[in-house]
Amino acid sequence: MDIERNKAVVAEFDELGNGKGDLGRLDDLCTPDMVNHALARDAPPGIEGTRKFLTSARRDQHPVRWVASRVVAEGDLVVQFGVREHTWPGGTFRGFDVPAGTFRRDVAFAYRLVDGRIAERWAVRDDLAMLLQLGALDPPHG
Repeated sequence: MDIERNKAVVAEFDELGNGKGDLGRLDDLCTPDMVNHALARDAPPGIEGTRKFLTSARRDQHPVRWVASRVVAEGDLVVQFGVREHTWPGGTFRGFDVPAGTFRRDVAFAYRLVDGRIAERWAVRDDLAMLLQLGALDPPHG
């Protein structure tokens, strides 16, 4: 098990999520039966669900970048956490009509690798911060 190699695989996968690189690389970075726990329930299983999400997210037109990031790795696990800045194109998100704009939110991504390829991925995002910053929700008064 090579922790530095695992971190490099996650770093390249992260660049794909930020809109950079060739999505064809997913086949080398992920196992075919990868489980991406962060996808919608109706997403296709395996690596194809991740490919479909990254294609539809249009990161080339709606960029994402890390404002602050830390990566921690041990054994077959790699965790990346920090603050990401997004450009939201406008539209429905989790049942809310969300106007277009730029926002920042705290996120954490966890990956389990098998033989140097991503087998599982989890995401924890502060979606409430997104909805508040973009004006989809009014902040509480008090």
